[in-house]
Amino acid sequence: MDAPLPDADSLLCALPDAALVLDTVGDRVAAWNARADTLLGLSGGGRFSARLGAALPRFVVFLEEIDHRGQAWTRDVALDAADGRPLRCEIRGSLIAGAPGRMLLSVADLDEINRRAELSEAARLHRAGVTEWKRAQGFFAELERRNQLILDAAGEGIYGINAEGLTTFVNRAAQEMLGWSAEDLLGRDTHAIIHHHHLDGERYDHRDCPIYHSFRHERVSRIEDEVFWRKDGKPIRVEYVSTPIYDSKVLAGAVVIFRDITERKENERKLREALDEVAALRDRLEEENAYLQEAISTERAHHDIIGSSPAIRLLLTRIELVAQTDATVLISGETGTGKALVASAIHKDSARARRPLIHFKCGSVAPEAVAAEIFGQIRGAGPGAVRDRPGRLEIAHGGTLFLDDVDELPMDIQGRLLHALQSGTVTRLGDTRAKTLDIRVIAATTLTPEQALKSGRVREDLLLFLNVFPIACAPLRERPEDIPALAAQLLRIACRRLNRPVPVITEGTMRRMMDYDWPGNVRELRNVIDRAAIVSKGRKLILELGEAQRAAPAAPHAVRTEAEMQRMVRDNIVACLRETGGVVSGANGAAALLGVRPTTLSSRIRTLGIGPQDWR
Repeated sequence: MDAPLPDADSLLCALPDAALVLDTVGDRVAAWNARADTLLGLSGGGRFSARLGAALPRFVVFLEEIDHRGQAWTRDVALDAADGRPLRCEIRGSLIAGAPGRMLLSVADLDEINRRAELSEAARLHRAGVTEWKRAQGFFAELERRNQLILDAAGEGIYGINAEGLTTFVNRAAQEMLGWSAEDLLGRDTHAIIHHHHLDGERYDHRDCPIYHSFRHERVSRIEDEVFWRKDGKPIRVEYVSTPIYDSKVLAGAVVIFRDITERKENERKLREALDEVAALRDRLEEENAYLQEAISTERAHHDIIGSSPAIRLLLTRIELVAQTDATVLISGETGTGKALVASAIHKDSARARRPLIHFKCGSVAPEAVAAEIFGQIRGAGPGAVRDRPGRLEIAHGGTLFLDDVDELPMDIQGRLLHALQSGTVTRLGDTRAKTLDIRVIAATTLTPEQALKSGRVREDLLLFLNVFPIACAPLRERPEDIPALAAQLLRIACRRLNRPVPVITEGTMRRMMDYDWPGNVRELRNVIDRAAIVSKGRKLILELGEAQRAAPAAPHAVRTEAEMQRMVRDNIVACLRETGGVVSGANGAAALLGVRPTTLSSRIRTLGIGPQDWR
């Protein structure tokens, strides 16, 4: 046994009833007297809560009442006696001054008390005769009055009903919680007054009421969350226990003990909402981290916009003009011209730079999965939806959303996207709750706004929403003077990544690069530089250009018609397919050789009407 409190042994031994000191923090008995050991068998030690079984919740409520009032008593908690039988008992408890977490409990065996009382009373009445019997009647009347005082002193609401469902008594706490007086309730149908409807407004039939089941089916009903209705029409959330009562073994009705849990339920609701918000933020941060890690691991063509041509200077000027605003930007340009780099530059120079730039490649996701990627989904919203997941719109909240190849979005998704952007809200698939959005949108397309509208691949209303501030990225063939700086930067990056020394780019090699049209633009230049860095073993850069690349180029500054440009693009794709045997995707496919995504190349093949007969 632990070291006793000061004078604890002498104090406990002086008490006539079973008494013990409970350490609520350690869940153990710190001290006890001989009577408590005989009654409960405390010498064996162990956790005190193990003696409570199913009565543990009621005992916790009892301890809370002691902690709140300083002292309390209960007959609702049964303990395991020393001989293993359930002990019906009355427990009285009080706080011990100067000993936080410790309480003094006295335990009385109710069966023993009742037996002694019955024997004593019978003997006394037998001796006293009629006169004493009358005095006994007065005693029991006084006892009933005292019981009513006890009922009124209880913190829980208590009322009784007879077998017809009429109220027989109601204590003061019940009247205060419900707003109904005893005169309002006594002799009337309690269910019809305080228990007539559910919280959602649905009518609560007597036949479904657990309180009525108590005396109709003779069972105890414990309900943790229902509502009682106050006299002013307001509901209160309650938990209650309804227990059948008997008169000479005849079912007489039921006693209901309830407590107001409205505040507790409200706190639980707030806690759930806070936890949901924390979970949503966690999911969002996890998704953000995944996208940021992906962006870090993906090697960019270059880290800054490089070049000194008039086209680049104009591009930088327009970036500087729009970056500090929240205006929507539409970037247009051929594949490989650096549209993603422009979007990143706008974001980095904006007030949203502390939040992430969420890059969504519209053509990289299967059509049936696009909605979930953009808008998010809740668990069970569709096949494979095993958990709640935020979409790109939610993840970009507070930052910037970059919609790359926006013309590849399905038309029905374009309409939903426009609604979300205009309303500033997003609703996950399978959900009904809208979440507020605060995002800046940058979109990119390989089409000019006029081409996008004429082709019917972008909704007109969405195009109008996105095309607030247009930025056009010039193809590399229109700014050959930028090739030397670009090639040098790309070579340094490739050699650092490959752990190779940086070879020298000779004038002849540079001239070959400047004379070439680069239909794949900077992306194609990067691929050629990467291959050159791999094959160059000496001090000079060895440039490998395919047959299609060696085709006699036009003068660097020659003006070409749109038809000529389309023909050149078509011829280049046909030559690439011929080299790969018609394979589009994969490490050795045409898309990899051209430095574009397989979905983008497939779209171009369809648009240009290229078939097997062209490349075989």
